[in-house]
Amino acid sequence: MKRIVIAAALLLTANLFAADTSGFRPLFNGKNLDGWKFRNPEGTKSWSVHDGVLVNEVGEGKHGTDLITEERFRDFILRYEYKIPKGANSGVYLRGRYEIQIFDDYDSKTPRDNGNGSIYKLAAPAKFASKPAGEWQAVEATIRGKEITVVLNGEKIHSKVVVDKPTGGELDKNITQPGPVMLQGDHGSISFRKIEIKELTR
Repeated sequence: MKRIVIAAALLLTANLFAADTSGFRPLFNGKNLDGWKFRNPEGTKSWSVHDGVLVNEVGEGKHGTDLITEERFRDFILRYEYKIPKGANSGVYLRGRYEIQIFDDYDSKTPRDNGNGSIYKLAAPAKFASKPAGEWQAVEATIRGKEITVVLNGEKIHSKVVVDKPTGGELDKNITQPGPVMLQGDHGSISFRKIEIKELTR
């Protein structure tokens, strides 16, 4: 009987996971930079692909450039996994205007408005959910209209936070228009994998 219950629970989990992934499509193909472009074509080409992982390699005291999707989006759910070295600083921009901060602040154990998972300088995470540098971390970010919800490593850290202005470092200030997904590359090294998106209808 116990085995049947466990099997049923595993089947339910699998079904929920399958349903939860419907409608998503990859933004990163795991092979090359197709579908992406450099924000500054004249800058350092710091992004490359190694063993299925998108890597931004920036030496100490140097700068890379941001990486931007060629497509533009309005309302969507974005999922990605990232890994950073000790002391790293990066971010993911929704519509190219609203930064979800990536920062090595694990030792602080304190959520801040410029810390990991924050909507940069606008909202601190509701709880501290970061993992140590060197470990893969998972984010699901939803933007619909002017509201952003973020789940970090399985913990909801933002719920329908209103964003009515860019958070800094944005591509433009056209907040009523669709925009690309942008990966910050000018601050430090970072790795991404499993970047996928599900566009939402109003």
